Amino acid sequence: MFMKKISRRLKVLKSQVETKLYTIEEAVSTLQATSNAKFTETAEAHICLGLNPKYADQQLRATVILPKGTGKLIRVAVIAKGEKLSEAINAGADVSGSEQLIDEILKGRLDFDKLIATPDVMPLIAKLGRVLGPRGLMPSPKAGTVTLDVAKSVSEFKGGKVEYRVDKTGIIHVPFGKASFATQDLLINLQTITASIDRNKPPGAKGKYWKTFFISSTMGPSVPIDIARLL
Repeated sequence: MFMKKISRRLKVLKSQVETKLYTIEEAVSTLQATSNAKFTETAEAHICLGLNPKYADQQLRATVILPKGTGKLIRVAVIAKGEKLSEAINAGADVSGSEQLIDEILKGRLDFDKLIATPDVMPLIAKLGRVLGPRGLMPSPKAGTVTLDVAKSVSEFKGGKVEYRVDKTGIIHVPFGKASFATQDLLINLQTITASIDRNKPPGAKGKYWKTFFISSTMGPSVPIDIARLL
């Protein structure tokens, strides 16, 4: 069986992570200490929950506004008509349009990170599923990307709103800032995410909800968090 070779750099960084469960404060500090790539790395949380998303009442998909932002420039596209299109432009949407934009996306235009749509254009957007679905860009009410309050949605996503969902194995992968942020800012963002996950616990969740919790930078080692001391 082919084994992926670990780089010398990552081996050195892994050696700096002790075989213990860290407090959230220790974990964030360790993440920052082991982030030394040649670019500004994203701080990521990887949380395994006691959920089986194949059951409707154990699915989890929600959004949360990170108080300290994401550290990333988010390009927001809006598909709407008339007055709502004007609202989107005034709110700072990077890309906006209606039928013409839909056609451009079908032809491969994907110069945006979030796509927001009003409910009345959703029937027109259905044909974009095969293009947007695999990239996680299809508008959805649960993700806050199908809305009549276009201006608010554009402002929130550009200001630090992120979406998270459990994958088929019951794990959430969500960014919570940049490793270069102040430690306290990363802590505030991470604690905001954990509170949101707790608040949105699905009704069908059984047994232990929080199973494992790791954080890492984009190119850094995983740091395990002691859930018992966190919640």
